[in-house]
Amino acid sequence: MHPLRRISLAEQCAEHLRAGLSAGRWSGVLPGVGRLAAELDVSPATLQMALRQLEAEGWLGTHGRGRSRTITPQPEVRGGLRVGVLLFEAPLDDQPQTSQVLFQIQHDLEAAGHEVFFSKQTQAQLGFDVHRIIRHLSANPADAWIVAAGSRKLLEWFAGQTLPCISLYGRTEGLPLARTGPDKMESYLAATRHLLALGHRRIVLISSSSRRHPAGNVEQAFLDELAAHGITTGDYHLPDWEETPAGFFVLLEALFRSTPPTALIVEQTPRVIAAVQFLAQRGIRVPAQVSLVCTDYDVTLAWCQTPIAHIRWDNDRIIRRIVRWVAALRVGRADRKTINFPAAFIAGGSIGPVPHGSHGNEPAPPKLR
Repeated sequence: MHPLRRISLAEQCAEHLRAGLSAGRWSGVLPGVGRLAAELDVSPATLQMALRQLEAEGWLGTHGRGRSRTITPQPEVRGGLRVGVLLFEAPLDDQPQTSQVLFQIQHDLEAAGHEVFFSKQTQAQLGFDVHRIIRHLSANPADAWIVAAGSRKLLEWFAGQTLPCISLYGRTEGLPLARTGPDKMESYLAATRHLLALGHRRIVLISSSSRRHPAGNVEQAFLDELAAHGITTGDYHLPDWEETPAGFFVLLEALFRSTPPTALIVEQTPRVIAAVQFLAQRGIRVPAQVSLVCTDYDVTLAWCQTPIAHIRWDNDRIIRRIVRWVAALRVGRADRKTINFPAAFIAGGSIGPVPHGSHGNEPAPPKLR
């Protein structure tokens, strides 16, 4: 069982009003804020938050402050939709943060009368081959798809289809495709600048190939920030590697063989845990000898006695965005907007000043075996 997400009082008010609007309780103009707030026994401020949510969803129109809100006629509502979820590379059991988000989305959509299923194979299991993925999707039809961290080629294909799709994470830059997730740009830069201010120059960002070829926005911003501080960037700072557990350890061995990094920024919590194990086995201390930043967060990090620096965001807002996207489809409103939510860099005890004697010439790219 997965814990249910608690919703705010304003969201409860919005649900109550939404049900009344669906049932035709009011017509033309919604009653005033004071009357509705008294009826629901909430403050006017709480009710205003609920009304703004309904305006954003298209249930209500407004003519300005102090004016009555008009009820927007709704198109005929379809029955529940069949919504498919296409995962990136790992089963849900292997990605705790993503699984928490997706199971909550599943719960909320099913509570709204939709059917939700997870594709039997991930993008990775299908070799990231767009043609194989398309065949797999055709064999498992859905009214709409949620694509978790889709590859650029796959998202380009979806952008050219009438089949509704929303990208959860993924590289949709410039594509007419709905997308939601954290906006990590400023948090990546904050982490990089924090390390640079502590004297680090040999900073390595370990990210997935889908983020490196070509370099994504945050990866390029990371490289640009290093260059702005006079560092000649190259494969050392954003290395290629075989994306398997064995390949990850081969990469770390290569990095620490001759010119060890003084800071690692690592994508995905499981890889951070693997990096901690690698460093501990070799007697490399965090942060005395190397600083460590995780670009994600899940509850496993809270068990670390020395808090690990990480990037964090509000998953509830992402969940609500996807649930509303499906609700819009149900009433025939297409939505191809990108709506991202801010992420914040949280400095923890895994970051420290550059180790004494680690200043020096720029490193050569690692030679991977």
